[in-house]
Amino acid sequence: MFKNLRQKFTYVRIMALGFAAIILIGAILLSLPIASRSGRATPFINSVFTSASATCVTGLSVVDTSAHWSLFGQIVILFLIQTGGLGFMTFITMFSIFMKKRVSPHERRIMMQSAGTLRVSGASSLIKKIIFGTLTFEAIGAIALSFRFCPKLGPLKGIWYAIFHSVSAFCNAGFDLMGSIGSSSFEKYRNDLLINITLICLIILGGLGFLVWSDTIKCKFKFKQFQLHTKLVVVITFILILVGTVAFMITERHTAFSKMNNGEMFLSALFQSVTTRTAGFFTVQQDMLSDSGSIISMILMLIGGSSGSTAGGIKTTTIAIFIISTFYASRNCDDTVVFKRRIEPTAVRQAHTIVAVYLIMVFLSVIFICGIEPFPMKKIFYEVVSAIGTVGLSMNLTPLLSTASKVIIIFLMYAGRIGGLSLVLVIAEKRDKIPLERPTENIMIG
Repeated sequence: MFKNLRQKFTYVRIMALGFAAIILIGAILLSLPIASRSGRATPFINSVFTSASATCVTGLSVVDTSAHWSLFGQIVILFLIQTGGLGFMTFITMFSIFMKKRVSPHERRIMMQSAGTLRVSGASSLIKKIIFGTLTFEAIGAIALSFRFCPKLGPLKGIWYAIFHSVSAFCNAGFDLMGSIGSSSFEKYRNDLLINITLICLIILGGLGFLVWSDTIKCKFKFKQFQLHTKLVVVITFILILVGTVAFMITERHTAFSKMNNGEMFLSALFQSVTTRTAGFFTVQQDMLSDSGSIISMILMLIGGSSGSTAGGIKTTTIAIFIISTFYASRNCDDTVVFKRRIEPTAVRQAHTIVAVYLIMVFLSVIFICGIEPFPMKKIFYEVVSAIGTVGLSMNLTPLLSTASKVIIIFLMYAGRIGGLSLVLVIAEKRDKIPLERPTENIMIG
């Protein structure tokens, strides 16, 4: 009986159910009267939406996080962000370590996928490093932010704001306490170098992935000694940030950045390039972006961060393998080679499948929401890509959505947080193959 039960509850299902359970618990807590400043119960759909957005480290909000939620509600949101960012299996393992309980091989496999390591052995050790590294980075970020918040808000409120935004930035969540929903974020700190650099560093560190940290430290920052995964992540991340920054400076010079000098323009372009990779904070209004800027933002949001990180999206390594393998296929080459290493055909197939599934989900969701809502397709497209990429950027559309559209967005956030990983695991699982070879026939392609 237990064997059959274990077979039914695969690694994918355990992680999927785990995230769903956390979202439900968070929704129940946020729907309590104590969670709102008014002392009234929050409508359950809004509680579920907020809980899903926090757990899936997205940042889309149907209510003003600062004005609507009480301190209790904000603490719940912060806990959900931290849990969703690190993965619930990391927390289970942490408690197992503290309680000195032995971790079973079955749990180790789940931990391996949750932590983003390529080996089953050493998963517990990696998670210890993840917890220590996360708390260290978040503490440093909070200290840096407190130098700006404490003088303006007072010691207690300033420290709370510093901690909240440091955790939210590192976990690539995008929730903020800065003011009116969709129209503030860090806009008034657009020229603040300390705030911008601190948030940018936290977002990048959180989006690189835990495996990259470990490998980078192990190799003492020597690029030639990095694993192929780390090399790809570092190179693609650098290219996306650089190209994104330059692209935004060019496309937004006469639109969103029209009233800025060159220094402000560069800082805003850099922040936009980094935050679109699933962070969700902003220093310029997203609906002020040009059409070109909006498309660039959506591309960056869809790509997202790296595997095994706090970020969402298709992932940098996936998109890299997708593009590189397409290039080799166009040259009629069977192998995909990166940094003088051949990529396994299974990984190539997984990359193409993940990209296809994400694009299909985006277009279907846009079609459904366009049929429900009277809003422009550009704003709906932006909202959908932001949700499935677990970014949190919006063109002020989220609070205006109907219940049906909110349900679709909730599903996209949930799918975006576990979708790519779940898909890879489903494909990677061994299945009994029927010993039957079907007849071959050609069809016209192109």
